[in-house]
Amino acid sequence: MPAQRPARPPVDATAPVPGWRLEVLPTSPSTNEHVRLRALHGEPPGLVVVAEHQTSGRGRLDRSWVTPPRAALTFSLMVAPEGVPLARWSWLPLLSGLAVVEGVRRAAGLATTLKWPNDVLVGDDKVAGILVERVERPAGAIAVVGVGINVSSTREELPVPTATSLELAGATSVDRTALLVGTLGAFSRLYDGWLGAAGRGLRPSYVAACSTLGRRVRVELPTGGSLTGQAVGIDDSGRLEVDDGSGVRVLGAGDVVHVSPV
Repeated sequence: MPAQRPARPPVDATAPVPGWRLEVLPTSPSTNEHVRLRALHGEPPGLVVVAEHQTSGRGRLDRSWVTPPRAALTFSLMVAPEGVPLARWSWLPLLSGLAVVEGVRRAAGLATTLKWPNDVLVGDDKVAGILVERVERPAGAIAVVGVGINVSSTREELPVPTATSLELAGATSVDRTALLVGTLGAFSRLYDGWLGAAGRGLRPSYVAACSTLGRRVRVELPTGGSLTGQAVGIDDSGRLEVDDGSGVRVLGAGDVVHVSPV
């Protein structure tokens, strides 16, 4: 008989997360949708909702994100970046990626990088994804940040061959509660500094963590076309700069479908 895999422990709903109000749900179609609806009904910023089993999660461009119960750390948080001009809200997805990189390093001891804009990679395989959504409401706009980190997913449980989990990457017995606490702590530190700088100051840290830079990449465009060139930089708005041989193209996350190394 095959060996029975170890039990997947629940996230501790009483874990200390200074500055956040933590709720853990047994199941949820989408933590982003749950937090969005709570925001529209007057919930103040600072809410974090974890789903032990997310059944209809979404990534960028409405890609699905569904995982077995307790195999991933799936959560969404709500912030209101008051004092940050709307044009600089584009840094929030990148900031969130940096927080996950730090959280994974602390809890799992793995070196991770960021594929622009915010896919978290171990080597060239994706271990985490992030979706940030802006929500307008009478009390002022808020941002919902959704994070999904594959923790103990087996190869058979992952949706595509280019995905991985912390366990498959060599980190055994990762405590999802510690991963959550570490990631939220990193997010708070980065976010507070970003707010204090009115939405600036993240570029050097992001450039250092981004494995897309310096590589030749193929960028698939919403029009159905593509461009190929060298990823040469990140501009002041967090957009990717690609030299396609005829000049440098500047691309925002909304301008691309997919970026892959050539």
